[in-house]
Amino acid sequence: MQKITLIGCTLGLLFASQVQANEAPLTGTLNKVANAKSITLGYRDASVPFSYVGDHTGQPMGYSVDLASKIVERIKQKLELPDLQVKYNLVTSQTRIPLVQNGTVDLECGSTGVTAERMQQVAFSYGFIYVKGQLLTAKDSGIKRFADLRGKNVVTTAGTTNERFLKSYNVDHKIDMFVISAKDHGEAFQMLQSGRAAAFYMDDALLYGERAKARDPHKWVVVGEEQSREIYSCMVRKGDPQFLELVNSTLADLYRSGEINGIYNRWFQQPIPPKGLNLEFPMTSELKAIIAKPVSDPVQ
Repeated sequence: MQKITLIGCTLGLLFASQVQANEAPLTGTLNKVANAKSITLGYRDASVPFSYVGDHTGQPMGYSVDLASKIVERIKQKLELPDLQVKYNLVTSQTRIPLVQNGTVDLECGSTGVTAERMQQVAFSYGFIYVKGQLLTAKDSGIKRFADLRGKNVVTTAGTTNERFLKSYNVDHKIDMFVISAKDHGEAFQMLQSGRAAAFYMDDALLYGERAKARDPHKWVVVGEEQSREIYSCMVRKGDPQFLELVNSTLADLYRSGEINGIYNRWFQQPIPPKGLNLEFPMTSELKAIIAKPVSDPVQ
């Protein structure tokens, strides 16, 4: 994860003025989608409540999935393709960027944080949530801060900026914790619940998502100093300003109209599938600032 000192730069880049795409001819992704009469969306299967598979249908659902659906609606209108076929392609922390780059996935709205390194590989939309790296642990574990992790097993998810940050933090601060990398967030929480790890380090919103899945959510607490901060955004291919402008204008309209508030509340403050999970995670002041900020501010 990027250090806190970089967050101002990241925020600015996210709200950069975008190159306005010409109405005609269609280029890049929009041209590809128009010719194929289909679009492929990347999704995560265990990033509650952003993008996950939660019931017998096997269809992805979540906050990010809802935002992607709004973008698809705009694409249908622009291309005059009401029957546009929507395909879903499973991605992981390790595969999400390559699959966007090589054209397998046209749009990925999941739980991908914006970093300077990733901005060299893909293009990012306006941000749709602001997260902070913290720890999930049992209420009676005795862990309150990172210094309490000395000599303990701490799990995080492989292929994430959190994994990289935790390993660096361990070396830099000589904590002597044992860092375990799980294949996804669900497996990481299982390791925590089974006692194989004393704490789970990840973005706070994702931690609250895993906590909600527990038999007794209130047995688990999110603690620790905010070690890192990040913004999640949708990913598209680089060098495609026409498509990026459409994605951004869709999100901007959701923000201006206030529709984003209902979408957020649905996934973060109300019971969600499959078992009526409730994250109990109100909108933060940082996200409110992102939504309220005029997206026309030139900062790039």
